[in-house]
Amino acid sequence: MPFFDRTTSLLDTKQNVFLTGGAGTGKTTLTRKIIEHYSSEGKKVAKLASTGMAATLIGGQTLHSFLDLGIADSIEELEQKGKLEIKKKIKKLIASMDLIIIDEISMVSAPLFEMIRLRLLQSDFKGTLLAVGDFLQLPPVVRGYGEIYFAFESESWQRFAFETITLEVNHRSDDRDFVKVLDRVRFAEVGDDEHYYLHHLIKPIGEDLSQYTYLYGKNYSASRHNEAQLAFIDSDEMMYEAQLVKHDKQTTEKEVERFLSDARIESQLKLKVGAPVLFTRNAWNYFNGERGRIVRLSDEIVFVEKSDGVVVKLERAAMAKTQWKEKTVEGKKEMVEEPKFSVHQFPIALAFAITIHKSQGMSIEDLIIETTEIFAPSQFYVALSRATSPHRLILKQPLTDWCNLAFVNHKALNFTKRNFTI
Repeated sequence: MPFFDRTTSLLDTKQNVFLTGGAGTGKTTLTRKIIEHYSSEGKKVAKLASTGMAATLIGGQTLHSFLDLGIADSIEELEQKGKLEIKKKIKKLIASMDLIIIDEISMVSAPLFEMIRLRLLQSDFKGTLLAVGDFLQLPPVVRGYGEIYFAFESESWQRFAFETITLEVNHRSDDRDFVKVLDRVRFAEVGDDEHYYLHHLIKPIGEDLSQYTYLYGKNYSASRHNEAQLAFIDSDEMMYEAQLVKHDKQTTEKEVERFLSDARIESQLKLKVGAPVLFTRNAWNYFNGERGRIVRLSDEIVFVEKSDGVVVKLERAAMAKTQWKEKTVEGKKEMVEEPKFSVHQFPIALAFAITIHKSQGMSIEDLIIETTEIFAPSQFYVALSRATSPHRLILKQPLTDWCNLAFVNHKALNFTKRNFTI
């Protein structure tokens, strides 16, 4: 049975589902199809994630915002901050949902997962839960140097009794040898063959860096590289301001700034004819991470030539921050999702450099990975899996051994191996 049919069949029988698989296996695509399916049936779907950026990728909200958790990181903090009791409107909102999706579940900590279950119990939630993600990718962010506790370590994970569905086919690359190495790196099983393979991805870098996208671990490094490379282009610079449309008068400037960052939208997009760019959204004629080059600029239109020679005429695209409100529909009150505000900007970013975190969901050609900025478990795998082909991938000489670079959290590794089912 196709994965879509199997997943929706389980959810329809009130079975909670954990949808997993490595990078590029289609988790986000399948999740979007499930959202479309349930929405078309008039069912209410909460699209949630622990970080703002992950939430915007599925057009949703953060867990803290939707569940009214404030800035608490645990039930104890929730009580300390006076938010343990649930508000009536939040209780009604949660209870009205047929399906709650938690994307990028690997970044949800055990204490946060306990808070999620608390809110669902307080609301007498009768719907189903779909957790999506790969615990061998980016882990939860912890304060200081504390130990990482994953969602699956919480008692609540056992209570939800998830049925696991694992996607296995990599759709990002059709190079079998590369996909095999990716899988080995994902599980931190880097032997002599993988050492040899990865070492041969260290190649000379030409003087013209404009054809490559550098993948950095730090925001500062990516921003500095983009600015420096743009300055080398001998053409007039144009700046495009993001345009804000408020649907809710209570929208604050801080909210908008946070949304811009989360949604990878430039508040001031600086472009030049000749500059390489990455598309930051999916559309019928381009995909998230696809590369192009600016060939013409006007006040309201940007022309981008893709690598296949096709020129795309771009206008500003709208990205909306949504909220749930109680409305009267056909004589009865119900919860309705509507935009709080929308931001209009061209769906592109300079392609000279991007951070590993912001490359989430992207398939990138002509990639250089700055291995010296790999510092977190599974980060090297996430970076490596952005590439569509090893022939268009360059690794910078690492400061350490490949085994030390391709490391994972042992708890995440053990859990994934135990739950590897199809």
